[in-house]
Amino acid sequence: MSISAYRWSMTAVGEPLVKEEFTASPEAGEVVVEVAGCGVCHTDLGFYYDGVRTNSELPLTLGHEISGRVVLAGAGAEDMMGKAVIVPAVMPCGECDLCKKGKGTICRKQKMPGNDIQGGFGTHIVVPAKGLCEVDEDRLAKAGLELADLSVVADAVTTPYQAVYQAEVTPGSLAIVIGVGGVGGYCVQMAKAFGATVVAIDIDQGKLDALKEEGAAAITFNAKEIGGRDLKKAISAFAKENGLPTTEWFIFECSGSKPGQESAYGLMVHGATLSIVGFTMDKVEVRLSNLMAFHARALGNWGCPPDLYPGTLDLVLDGKVKLKPFVEQKPLDDINQIFDDVHSHKMSRRAIMVPNS
Repeated sequence: MSISAYRWSMTAVGEPLVKEEFTASPEAGEVVVEVAGCGVCHTDLGFYYDGVRTNSELPLTLGHEISGRVVLAGAGAEDMMGKAVIVPAVMPCGECDLCKKGKGTICRKQKMPGNDIQGGFGTHIVVPAKGLCEVDEDRLAKAGLELADLSVVADAVTTPYQAVYQAEVTPGSLAIVIGVGGVGGYCVQMAKAFGATVVAIDIDQGKLDALKEEGAAAITFNAKEIGGRDLKKAISAFAKENGLPTTEWFIFECSGSKPGQESAYGLMVHGATLSIVGFTMDKVEVRLSNLMAFHARALGNWGCPPDLYPGTLDLVLDGKVKLKPFVEQKPLDDINQIFDDVHSHKMSRRAIMVPNS
């Protein structure tokens, strides 16, 4: 029971991805998913351009934002046959002590496509059946979306959902999102969906304008034009003018950059919650005592547990979090060019690689 397939593999840092044929065959508890779409994430670029080490040795197919359809099922997973699914970007084992405590994101046996196992930049992928998020295709059609569009839910949407959920954002609160690219743009939408008034900060005016036009951000600031204490004063003034809290801000650092992280830490107020969502190899020097003085807290955010995926998907299918204005489908066989375009900031939307398009 197998399917002939192909995928694009990374052989070395910065070297062109190589197209290779392989045979997709599921073992017990596994399924073969025919990939509808796989999003290009900042993490993929970190592996490819910056030499961030993958847990699996090269050659390795990258890609962890995957949606598709189950076309083969191993023993014990037959009930998944034919179903449209989203593959979680982080798949915990579900059996260890951490998983049983509800801490699947730090499961030591977790599998991440494109890191621990072969990823989704191919026609098919073999993954554990446990934790797959089923998609109601009638609701999908009513929402005006394609299955490929949902690939970004696997990380760009669920990661900020986990961040906002974990931070315990409440209606009437003030949320600040720094870096409104792929993950950050959805974090703006997610914080609003949870009832917060959202401040969006970036250096790309086009991205800020798009979020403002979609009604996700109440106010935007271009970090090229304002920063440091002036930025904090401007946000405080906005909060006072609109009857919003001047303490207990929710700050989400999504840029994955040193300036972004420094700015996020500098915006801390009394009772603030600082969530680190973006990743960078750069080191940042901060005064940790600020956490003590402001009685604030800092949280890390790694992926999203599979049990939170259905709630995230509901927000998308109900139209509370929009995908279409922020994604763009591209042919999988153009992946080397698309990687270069994304890395060179030539694309304003998140690229979704679609096989055989």
